[in-house]
Amino acid sequence: MRKHLDKAVDRNNINETGLFQILVGHLDGTPINLHNSMFVPTLQTQADKEQQRQWLHRAQNLEIIGTYAQTELGHGTMLRRLETTATFDKASDSFILTPPPPPPATKWWPGNLAKVSNYAIVAAQLCIDGKSYGPHTFLVQLRCENTHKALPGVDVGDIGPKFGINSVDNGYLRLHHVKIPRRNMMMAYAKVEKDGTYVKPIHSKLSYGAMVHVRANMITQQATFLAMCATICTRYSCVRHQGQINPKEAEVQVLDYQTQQHRLFPQIARAFAFFFTGNYIKKLYCRVVDDIKSGNADLLPELHALTSGLKALVTHQTGLGIEQCRMACGGHGYSEASGIPIQYCQAIGGATYEGENMVMLLQTARFLIKATAKVRAGQKPTGKSQVDYLFKNGPRHCRIDQTVVTVDAPNTGPIIECFEHMARRLTMKAYDRLQLAKHSGRADYDAWNDCAVDLTKASRAHTRLFLAKIFVETVKDVTDFGVANVLSDIMNLYLMYELTDCSQHLLEDGFINGQQLSYVQKAVYKLLEKIRPNAVSIVDSWAFDDRQLKSVLGRRDGNVYEHMLEWAKFSELNKTDVIPAFDKYLGPMMKENRAKAKI
Repeated sequence: MRKHLDKAVDRNNINETGLFQILVGHLDGTPINLHNSMFVPTLQTQADKEQQRQWLHRAQNLEIIGTYAQTELGHGTMLRRLETTATFDKASDSFILTPPPPPPATKWWPGNLAKVSNYAIVAAQLCIDGKSYGPHTFLVQLRCENTHKALPGVDVGDIGPKFGINSVDNGYLRLHHVKIPRRNMMMAYAKVEKDGTYVKPIHSKLSYGAMVHVRANMITQQATFLAMCATICTRYSCVRHQGQINPKEAEVQVLDYQTQQHRLFPQIARAFAFFFTGNYIKKLYCRVVDDIKSGNADLLPELHALTSGLKALVTHQTGLGIEQCRMACGGHGYSEASGIPIQYCQAIGGATYEGENMVMLLQTARFLIKATAKVRAGQKPTGKSQVDYLFKNGPRHCRIDQTVVTVDAPNTGPIIECFEHMARRLTMKAYDRLQLAKHSGRADYDAWNDCAVDLTKASRAHTRLFLAKIFVETVKDVTDFGVANVLSDIMNLYLMYELTDCSQHLLEDGFINGQQLSYVQKAVYKLLEKIRPNAVSIVDSWAFDDRQLKSVLGRRDGNVYEHMLEWAKFSELNKTDVIPAFDKYLGPMMKENRAKAKI
């Protein structure tokens, strides 16, 4: 199929290549996952024009296959502590890459590194004349293009079985005095001249471009995982009849139970929220890339903060949501035939790769604290930003009443105010605690650690607010009346469910009272009932076909039980009537025990 890739998709469009991978590949990964998602994007964003002419076409044409080697056995998210070094040698106009002797410096985890890739973008500490300039990225050839054998000085291999995604050859890498040309350093922004002069980038976070790109795409990817599982569960919940609501009537579809709806429909709503936000972030990323090309990196810190917070919250909620879908399918959800276990193993890795979630939330928190410092100093916001709400006072008490949460025409304004108040209060609280700790004599780093839990709470609240705002803005732009009505129901469920999910932060300072919260909860129940007739059509709107879902339970035709039996017959154990272990172990054991019983 790879021979026909150019006819099927645009290689430069990551969405098309990703869909192609799902349709003709396997959910457990492919040999060029990292090539498409990180290697090529890094060349597109971090290589200068001359370097792109040299390598980008070859990479896009699959003349070479590459990966991105950053994480080490002893260090991952803490980039400043990476131990692999790239030392500039003026005499040969080259870099010499090597890790220190201890094993923790070994590159560990990069996908497609072990056996598939013959090139890698390697993150290493740049050293010139004994001075370290921090982590930078370098293109390193790992294997011979003709024989695919590892080159001298390259120690590369597989790291063994994992929780999931075992079709991807995650590997380890140690470079023993491997010499590469000076121009193999990614030089779109930072540069090293022939005489060893270091030219720093216009912004310190420009080197994070590839990671920001991946995190931006992860939001849509996680939305897809959750949407697939919600589709499987919704379809199966209509096939499955279990119990009675009215004892005098026949068994009902499982989806008719309010508990099933309450477990499942919020996951559908979250998937929509993640899709809409993912699309927004991708557009923002493209805008930031264009701005950077023009020498303007003003939006980069906010994009970094947004993608960090979204990466953490979305992967966390996706993992929880998929597990809810699995349990909502009953015992059959535990079977691989459901298609959910493999989706879960795929999705849950996102909580760790491309930045551990707690660290990501703290990255967002740093941006929030800087903005709050401006608020406390009496400064005004400069330009439109997603933290503008920090500069506003907002209402002192929640404005929600029965008219606000009317199911047919709710007013989203007071609900968004709740999210704004929560994010603002938690951010201010974390900021004040941080300042108090510093003023009491704690060092900045100790004060930060003392307040870390409060800081992560602020980041989650900020990210939840952002997701809610994007959902509301997206639905407002829908022009089709019928679609807008259905999406409005899903949006309202999302807003009110999320509000109840984090209501403790609103109750804590009395912003919302118990009566108002009960209005919201009742509205959630009414929305579940309203969405129920459209549930299957809603998940079908994602247009996943059976090849994508790879699920017996989630089959579009609904013929679940016939195909469950057919699926089971393909089990390896069913290839023979009597298992080999019977003659060797089980048979003699039972025969011996029967003989003993006669004595």
